[in-house]
Amino acid sequence: MSAANEAKRPRLRLFAVLAGLYVAQAIPSYLLAAAVPPIMREAGVSRSAIGYFSILFLPLVLKFLWAPWVDRVRPFARAHRAGWVVLTQLGVVGCILALTAVSPSEVTAVLGIGFTAALFVSTQDIATDGYAAKYLAPEDRALGNAIQGGSIAFGVLVGGTLGLVLYHRFGWQTMLLTIAAISLLPLMAAFGMREGPSVVAATRPSLRTFLRRPEARGILWVALTYRASEGLVKAMEGPYLVDAGVPLDMIGFISGASAATAGVAGSALAAWLVRRAGLSSTLGLLGGLRTLCFLLFTLHAAGILFGYWPLYGAAAFQTLIRYMEIVALYSLFMSVTSSDQPGTDFTTLACAQLIVYLVGSLVSGRIADALGYSTLFGIAAALSGGAVLATLALLRRVDAGLLSPHRAGMRPETPGQG
Repeated sequence: MSAANEAKRPRLRLFAVLAGLYVAQAIPSYLLAAAVPPIMREAGVSRSAIGYFSILFLPLVLKFLWAPWVDRVRPFARAHRAGWVVLTQLGVVGCILALTAVSPSEVTAVLGIGFTAALFVSTQDIATDGYAAKYLAPEDRALGNAIQGGSIAFGVLVGGTLGLVLYHRFGWQTMLLTIAAISLLPLMAAFGMREGPSVVAATRPSLRTFLRRPEARGILWVALTYRASEGLVKAMEGPYLVDAGVPLDMIGFISGASAATAGVAGSALAAWLVRRAGLSSTLGLLGGLRTLCFLLFTLHAAGILFGYWPLYGAAAFQTLIRYMEIVALYSLFMSVTSSDQPGTDFTTLACAQLIVYLVGSLVSGRIADALGYSTLFGIAAALSGGAVLATLALLRRVDAGLLSPHRAGMRPETPGQG
């Protein structure tokens, strides 16, 4: 084997491990988010009760609170983040098996087990993202995040689509047992993780340590502003399409099948774009295109544009852009993670952008009811354009040296290296 091929093996191994780790999270997540709610509805559970399932998103939003503990605590002597992955994945599988003992109509039991599973998945996400941030080389960060996007799309198909098919054909228990067995397979990725020996960190992992670093605070502002407008549009996109007379089967295609396609295609395209144009240019371009999509919604709601095709194009293209943004943003977040607490740093930034997105989603309906769709979409377009300008200005203000991965304490490590 040539020396070049030998050099590629650790890199390809890391990509394969990350794919397995993200699939491990995605399958149970979309079993709970995409398959269980419609099954409960078919079993006669009320819409109000199913609405309580939104509580499962709380661990995903609040996981930054316990991220420092994942960085501090090494479950096994030879396995830090791999140890967390093994423990949490076994916990998730245990939760799926526990669901076999209850009926889908038992709301309290299903919700309690689902919330426990969500805690395990969120904790595993901290460990996985920390591992990716610590060991991905700077030039591979976009590709690593694209792998995450593709893995999530695969999880949608297995946990959501396959789960519903299995339930329809074989019933509740067979579906759960099958998904539990499939969820055990990605554990092989955990045993493929290569980590360095235990090293005493220069500083104790904490949120305070993260906030002490000026470059981290700068990127935190990007996380809090860049996607501030998206929740406003995404939450009301479906209701507006219905009110505009778009057929339900077309809405289902835009939000379902096309989303899975956009997840794979958008992630790959974003990885290529980041490598070619850089993070600032990519975020600027994607933000500008997003603003254009919001303007199309605004003009259609105001009666200036007519017909369905502008809506089809704006909705589908916005989905593609959203997946691309995540790849670029997460690559940016990884650029300011420290080797002592990569899980804490990355999780804090990821949660910040998600919280802002959810706040927009929560207030969007009230704005639409009070002011109308055209005003809502116009506000979102203005916020989006302003966020792009603010992001580019913030990135210019953050010194390039501070974002360098070769800065002391921020050097990406080779798996197995201390």
